[in-house]
Amino acid sequence: MIHLGDFDVIVIGAGHAGIEAAHAAAVLGAHTGLFTLSLDGIGNMPCNPSIGGTAKGHLVREVDALGGVMGLAADATYLQSRMLNRGKGPAVHSLRVQTDRRRYHDYMKLFLERTPGLELKQAEVTDILAENGHVTGVRTRLDGYYGAKCVVIATGTNLGGKIFVGGADYPSGPDGQHAATALTESLKALGLPLRRFKTGTPARVHRRSIDFDKLECQPGDPDELLQPFSFLTRTPMRNKVACHIAWTNPETHRIIRENLHRSPLYGGKIEGIGPRYCPSIEDKVVRFAEKDRHQIFVEPCGEDTDEMYLQGMSSSLPEDVQVAMYRSIVGFEHLEIMRPAYAIEYDCIDPTALAATLECKAVAGLYGAGQFNGTSGYEEAAAQGLLAGLNAARAALGKSQLILPRSSSYLGTLVDDLVTKGVLDPYRMMTSRSEYRLTLRQDNADERLTPIGREYGLVDDARWARFEQDMAIKQAELARLHATRIPGAALAEPFAAAGLAPAPQGGEADKLLLRPGVTYELLAGIIGRGEGVDARMAGRIETELKYAGYIERQQRQVRQVQQQENTPIPPDFDYAPLTGLRLEAREKLARIRPVSLGQAARVPGVSPSDIAVLSVALHAARRKQANAGPGPDEA
Repeated sequence: MIHLGDFDVIVIGAGHAGIEAAHAAAVLGAHTGLFTLSLDGIGNMPCNPSIGGTAKGHLVREVDALGGVMGLAADATYLQSRMLNRGKGPAVHSLRVQTDRRRYHDYMKLFLERTPGLELKQAEVTDILAENGHVTGVRTRLDGYYGAKCVVIATGTNLGGKIFVGGADYPSGPDGQHAATALTESLKALGLPLRRFKTGTPARVHRRSIDFDKLECQPGDPDELLQPFSFLTRTPMRNKVACHIAWTNPETHRIIRENLHRSPLYGGKIEGIGPRYCPSIEDKVVRFAEKDRHQIFVEPCGEDTDEMYLQGMSSSLPEDVQVAMYRSIVGFEHLEIMRPAYAIEYDCIDPTALAATLECKAVAGLYGAGQFNGTSGYEEAAAQGLLAGLNAARAALGKSQLILPRSSSYLGTLVDDLVTKGVLDPYRMMTSRSEYRLTLRQDNADERLTPIGREYGLVDDARWARFEQDMAIKQAELARLHATRIPGAALAEPFAAAGLAPAPQGGEADKLLLRPGVTYELLAGIIGRGEGVDARMAGRIETELKYAGYIERQQRQVRQVQQQENTPIPPDFDYAPLTGLRLEAREKLARIRPVSLGQAARVPGVSPSDIAVLSVALHAARRKQANAGPGPDEA
């Protein structure tokens, strides 16, 4: 091996997880190397050209609040923006944008190139080297050696990647990239428990071959309602493109059913487990046989290309079947396929082998992020990448690491689910996964997480100043609304025009906001807007006032749960002597190694009675240690 240099942190992979990991590590002052199979694949979007979506939009805002990059890049490269679930409560409102995938890549590549302390390397890492259970560096395909104190694996679907289209299969990463095959054997040699997962993508087709007059147009939100992802973005937004909706039909389903025997998914060639919440069109037709049609979203890949993406119709059927299947759809009769749909298998880790810091339990200094950890989605990957990069850098610099509790964020929920419960298929974040949805809204991600990002070194002075300014605007407006009494006469006409019940006695503005149908914008038309209150802040204030009682109730629940979360379990705690624990509980607790009583309670197979026994044992252990007093070296 040729020794080519040393880093504090090496990140393997420059997808969405690797970008955030490398940026976070470099910002914290760690000398960081980002290794990728191709510099042209940085920030690639091999699946849908979009950022955000239900619960995923929350993650993007959380990444941004902590000082990450994804929100800024999405704001700089979006084509169309929509707030999902507007008809539901504010807890599940989620921003989603169509993204120009080429411009997104360009933005991220330049951003990383201009990040101080970060070196980009186009090289395939084939081995992770370790001594005495701790990472020491990596070896590349060209026999180069780079020393490292910590390494983050963010390999996406390239690790052991294998493409399937009908009867054809071959080693490959997404979009024709190389597969990273040698690294898998190195990870196995380190004792990491690996598994095979699978995902897929639909065909990319030519715009000119689509009859848009036969499709349903799906415009973005009105420009005046558009909101950015980043709390730093203040420029006005406007939609640039429209998306469209098509539908499969019984003929489409007939073609698929008659060719299932040619599908590698149903022919037994694919071993990997696919995502439950993003099935292929073959899966949809089989699993939902009673449905006579399925929705397809026709989405542009960029402003400067005629390539279109058919969201919701991924497949691994042979090319001839794909042509017949797609052309059976109204509006697609003359469809030109530019890139055929395919399925891809890849290697990933059993995430219960990771600590809540995302560090591997078996190898100190080795961290995982993104699809390597058993998740799906760009947003889940970016969020994990930020946490893994932050913790790797702090470990390399000899500082304490960050563990986010479930109650703090969707990122905390995601990581806790992974390392405590594990996954049976690629994990996708959903709002239903959190028991704290009302307090973990996307609009207050900065209030929840920016102080943490500041404390741990990711939030710079400019972002902190913006955060403090926003908090001052919010508090000043809450005080103004509380102090402003609006007479009934001033309310009569606006309330009548809005179809609201009259309020002849009037009242304080904040109390009036509790009435059904009364909005901040309606009251602002009477008393004016507070200084600096934009549409996003107005919605946030309205939500917090209207749901104040529910929010306080949830915060009380958080405080109660925190008692268990604050009960630590020593890392070397011996569960074997606790005969009061069921055997299953002892085995799972010994394998997962929860860091607190609260995490132990969430381990599958551990019952409330097991937790009661464990709580007594921990109390006894603490009392015994206290009675023993300091050792001779401590006295």
